[in-house]
Amino acid sequence: MMLGPGSIEWGSKRSALEKFGYAAGDLALCHRHEGEWVGLMNVRHLQLGISDAALMASSDGAYGEVELHPSRKFADPRLSALVAAARAEMVAGFPSGRLFMDSVEQAMAVTLVEGHAVRHRPVQIYRGGLGSARLRRIRELVHARMGDDLSLDEMAQSIGLSTAHFARMFRKSTGETPHQFVLRQRVERAKAMLRVPDARVLDVAVACGFTTQQHFAQVFRDVCGVSPTQYRQDFLDSEVIHASETHSEDMLRL
Repeated sequence: MMLGPGSIEWGSKRSALEKFGYAAGDLALCHRHEGEWVGLMNVRHLQLGISDAALMASSDGAYGEVELHPSRKFADPRLSALVAAARAEMVAGFPSGRLFMDSVEQAMAVTLVEGHAVRHRPVQIYRGGLGSARLRRIRELVHARMGDDLSLDEMAQSIGLSTAHFARMFRKSTGETPHQFVLRQRVERAKAMLRVPDARVLDVAVACGFTTQQHFAQVFRDVCGVSPTQYRQDFLDSEVIHASETHSEDMLRL
């Protein structure tokens, strides 16, 4: 994906290079088995690879590798947004962990298979969601591995599904992505830990699977509307008020 305006000279032969002009967000999709001759490259860009596993999962188990239409220039707003999300995560030092990047890659693979595949099995439409037993198994896995860098593939394998099928069914069943679900569970555990007055915020962040205290604070604020420190202070203040009210009621009875 191009990160700004510019141009690239490239082609299948060194003697037949063609110049392409790009705007920020424009995309190019390279053929996986054929090299490209590149001349003058005058554009900042980010190059990403999508795994065979993600592409095959998105085509519901197509036999062999998934072949994509190569293109030296095209626009796809959805794909550009996903690449931008991956770049922002990379620039920040990957604070969201493996599950977030797995989810972005799987979403990219779905977009590529749906809009740029040469041949693949039609994506199967599933009308139901995950059953209660499978959802319970996922919750148990997330709680048991709260401090680990859990992957999308591990979650899918735990209930015997492909990553793409699992991601679709999970969202249909819960209304949120696996990554959003895991973040919410981590925040809920963090809230319980923060109610202990002497618990350090950094220790809470690490125990709940956050790579940095800053990322933990950002996610906590996004979910709860306040910082972890403010949440604990508000909780302790409410406990003091409740204790005071209880004492006052006891004195009135006397």
